[in-house]
Amino acid sequence: MEKRYEIDINGKKMSFSTGKIARQANSVLVKLGGNGVLVTVVMNQKIAENIDFLPLVVDVEERMYAAGKIPGGFFRREGRASDKAILNSRLTDRPLRPLFNKNIRNEIQIIATVLSFDQVNPYDILVMNGTSMALCISDIPFEEPVGAVRIAKVGENWIVNPVYSEIEESIIDIVVAGTEEAILMAEAGGKEVPEEVVLEAIERAHNEIKKIVNIQKEFKKIAGREKRETYNFELNKDVEKRVRELAEEKIQEILNSIMKYSKDDKKKILLDNTDKGYFQDRVSIIREETEKKLESEFPEDKESIDESFKELERELVRKMILEKGVRPDGRKPDEIREISCEVGLFPETTHGMGLFTRGKTQALTILALGSIKEAQKIDSLGKEEFKRYIHHYNFPPFCTGETWPLRGPKRRDIGHGALAEKALRPMIPDEDKFPYVLRLVSEILQSNGSTSMASVCGSTLALMDAGVPILNPVSGIAMGLIKSEDDKFVILKDIQGIEDFYGDMDFKVAGTKNGITALQMDMKIKGINLDIIKQTMEKAREGRLFILDRMLEVIPEPRKSLSKSAPKITTFKIPREKIGEVIGPGGKNIKSIKEEFDLDEIDISDYNGEGMVSIISSNDVNIKMARKRIEGMLKGVEDIRVGEEFIGTVVGITSYGAFINLIPGVDGLLHISKVTNKRIKDVKDYLKIGDKILVRVGNVDSRTKKIGLERTDI
Repeated sequence: MEKRYEIDINGKKMSFSTGKIARQANSVLVKLGGNGVLVTVVMNQKIAENIDFLPLVVDVEERMYAAGKIPGGFFRREGRASDKAILNSRLTDRPLRPLFNKNIRNEIQIIATVLSFDQVNPYDILVMNGTSMALCISDIPFEEPVGAVRIAKVGENWIVNPVYSEIEESIIDIVVAGTEEAILMAEAGGKEVPEEVVLEAIERAHNEIKKIVNIQKEFKKIAGREKRETYNFELNKDVEKRVRELAEEKIQEILNSIMKYSKDDKKKILLDNTDKGYFQDRVSIIREETEKKLESEFPEDKESIDESFKELERELVRKMILEKGVRPDGRKPDEIREISCEVGLFPETTHGMGLFTRGKTQALTILALGSIKEAQKIDSLGKEEFKRYIHHYNFPPFCTGETWPLRGPKRRDIGHGALAEKALRPMIPDEDKFPYVLRLVSEILQSNGSTSMASVCGSTLALMDAGVPILNPVSGIAMGLIKSEDDKFVILKDIQGIEDFYGDMDFKVAGTKNGITALQMDMKIKGINLDIIKQTMEKAREGRLFILDRMLEVIPEPRKSLSKSAPKITTFKIPREKIGEVIGPGGKNIKSIKEEFDLDEIDISDYNGEGMVSIISSNDVNIKMARKRIEGMLKGVEDIRVGEEFIGTVVGITSYGAFINLIPGVDGLLHISKVTNKRIKDVKDYLKIGDKILVRVGNVDSRTKKIGLERTDI
């Protein structure tokens, strides 16, 4: 029997129902506006083999029929998940994972299928709330409900779960998820938003989250199922004891030496001549020795050996940070690793390049500029759109000294690239000021913490190196947290890999000197309060401004001109209905203009509902002349205005001057006195039929519409 529940959020009805469809799974159908998402949650009865972690997978499935569309491509069916679907999968996974027992070894699969999409309301909030609701009423152990909302601010007005048009006008777009008591996840994009505005958005979001959580609790009372038993990993206490006996004292000795060398004059000992870091390199030796000894004693307990060692390492590292204020590489909580920046590595061939190194993390970002016709068409549920700013992120195995098959971008790569793109997008100049498509690719060459923020910094360097007139440079930093059971906590600036792995939070913040452009917060524990978030954001601002200063020492502003290797492009709009007229039959007009002005390329296309012309040439004068020719083709005699310039063709010569064709069907008279800047007797001595000359409209007779011209290229 179908069971339903409804909640009012900002005047919009979000409804949950179960028991009618997909009844062999734990399922919930969520509706809001014209959107409908079916969320199913299934846990395998059998234990997942060769797995030493919680095997939880979240998949978001976009169906093109949801928006009344048929997929492109030969097969006319959906293929791999879109980037948007992958990002929404990650967005849903991140706040849920901390609320599962990490020792569960049954495979859990969450599938959210978008059945209906109105192209007005984002569907991601439905996926997140529907998933939590499905888990709450399911037979799968799940600790407590999670609510999620999106917040925007247009003018002075705060909007909960805004529509797309409101998001476009907003200075901030933030999605927040949490439990009744704490915040678990936040992801935001902003237009240089002050920290206090972000904090207010999170606080407002949490007030709405509490309402959604209460609805889930109520729905569980009427539709909840009894929780099932799960196969859980159980740590062998004998193994744990032996690991401590063999390794605790040795690890503590390494930590003691770190505290000894943590003074400024000795710190380089901890940082130099190691692959992954002083602590990691030495502990890996102890770990290898310990595992060899224990494998013979406990041949069937490899996971217990591994987990015991990780837990011991985690405990000792966290204790040193909490009690001594010293980190595994000898830094204090507020210290940022050594930074170096470089630009212009290959100026002859690449359009822009930035190399950013922070400690043992290194990102190389390379920029390629292209014409508007190279914009990426997005084939998605939403309205047809083109992206002119594209950011890709690659994380090859060698950056961590490992090997694995190269099989295209992973979900993590797509997520990190999207975060860097979000951080820089507000600073990219508008198309009318900078008529280029931009593709940035961040190649991670070394990884030990916060490669996404390194890619933000490297990308800013690349943009400025290329001469892109960005509005303001952007830097980014990753913040961490170590929090004890008695609520004592330490906030860490610029976390490295081990602090991310054994810490409680990964809080990435990117922005300019004026404010935040992107934010992403993930928790390993069951959430934090607003006070910790506030302190973290204050320290993050200090950190990213410090990093920004180091970047600006290398290149203080964008170069005054584009790279010599970059294409010279002029882009302008024409009426959409004039596209065919300008192109001409079989492209005749365009081919003629390209040959006449020796252009590299000329393209006319329908771009976001408008006619868009792109002219590419190494010669700026030829670009200018070709543009005038095309703009002239769109005019009739009634559109000609005094002062306008044309590249005209001499079509007739008389004793009193020359007739110049300005646009098809419209000629003007260049009087003999205007042919050159000196007195002449015969026009033929200076002009001949077919000559191309630059002329300006001097006058237009209002009655006869006759046009008098002046020559401007003499």
